[in-house]
Amino acid sequence: MSFIRNMLFAVVILIVVFLAGAYVLPAQVSVSRDIVIDAPAAKVFPHLNDLRKFQVWSPWAAIDSDMKTVYSGAEKGKGQVMSWTSNDPNVGSGSQKITDSVVDKFVATRLDFGEQGNAIASWNLSGEGSGTKIVWSFSTDVGSNPMMRWMGLLFDGWIGKDYEKGLKALKVVVENQS
Repeated sequence: MSFIRNMLFAVVILIVVFLAGAYVLPAQVSVSRDIVIDAPAAKVFPHLNDLRKFQVWSPWAAIDSDMKTVYSGAEKGKGQVMSWTSNDPNVGSGSQKITDSVVDKFVATRLDFGEQGNAIASWNLSGEGSGTKIVWSFSTDVGSNPMMRWMGLLFDGWIGKDYEKGLKALKVVVENQS
């Protein structure tokens, strides 16, 4: 009988530690990656400020060639919206809207993943030598759900490698354009 009581006590302690630990973790999750492209910002910016061009170097477009994409809103820049539908769980469905755009400096988007939540993504451009440094950032609020707070620890591994792949593809596209 004492074995069962000790096991129950251990389970309760583990649950308390899991819940308490979750509230020590931040609700805000951020991921960022950067790369230097051997081209001026004026050559890089159009690939960020037009979601149609984003699809050329997007790491997720390469995962699902059957993904359905619809564009609406502005032709490019602030107000342009891209919505996508994919049966691939690594791509999913959602929308991305450009919410801010400063020529050759900055583009921000609002990502809507439906029930999975919302996030903000941005690209910051700055001069570095004769090239342009791009910092691609992602941030989201995972709220007070303890499971989501623990999952927040995994975002860098999940999204970071996709951001690295996308930035490398963008570098190839920009540096090889005439």
